[in-house]
Amino acid sequence: MEYTYNIIDSDASSKLQLQLYLEEYDDLVCAGVETNASAGLNSILKYNPDLVLVNLGEGGMDYFQMVTELNQYMQSLPIIIGYAKSKKYAYNAIKSGFFDYWILPHNEFDIRKTMLRLKKLHPKQETPSTICLKSYKDYRYLDTKNILYLKSDNNTTDFFMKDGSVISAFKTLKSFENKLPKDFIRVHQSYILNSRYVSRINYGKSICSLNYGREEELPFSKTYKDKIDGLKQMLSKTAAKALN
Repeated sequence: MEYTYNIIDSDASSKLQLQLYLEEYDDLVCAGVETNASAGLNSILKYNPDLVLVNLGEGGMDYFQMVTELNQYMQSLPIIIGYAKSKKYAYNAIKSGFFDYWILPHNEFDIRKTMLRLKKLHPKQETPSTICLKSYKDYRYLDTKNILYLKSDNNTTDFFMKDGSVISAFKTLKSFENKLPKDFIRVHQSYILNSRYVSRINYGKSICSLNYGREEELPFSKTYKDKIDGLKQMLSKTAAKALN
């Protein structure tokens, strides 16, 4: 199972170095990158990542205030790791419940130890492979591997299946967003797609192509560009592994 993460870092060099180290881990997928506490708060609330990595070097206390605010809006906080050039903020990080604290510059060994400890203490639970559509006293069970994409029309959501069938549910797209496995990505106000069937991402035309014997094109919007970027990164890792 994959862990999603956000980086909040105003130092371009530190941010790039950390991203390069994290690329080694196939089960880590970047959900967002921000440069300050305000944008970071918005990004965390928007993408609900499993892990947040924060450079406390500039405006460190702003980030502890950000964590306090997160507690007001979220049922459970993401795992938070802070880092800085000194131990200046270590005490505050411990008091704020940070999972770990690194001293810059980034150290590959420290990152590896933290990631292994994280996976040991916070193993990802397997998402159920079946979703239940309930309508009055009718219960319908769909194998998520056979769902190509979901399309919403006001308060109705249509499930487009591999076998060509379309199954309707009288619920909004939002109500299914967090119940589906991580393979499913929201790319548009009206669409959630199954990433395992994505064969092409065309940024020029803002289109994702799905291939399952025949090809179908779905639009994506600028609002969900970060999701598309994460999808591209995830698919690129898989493609690179297949070529090795």
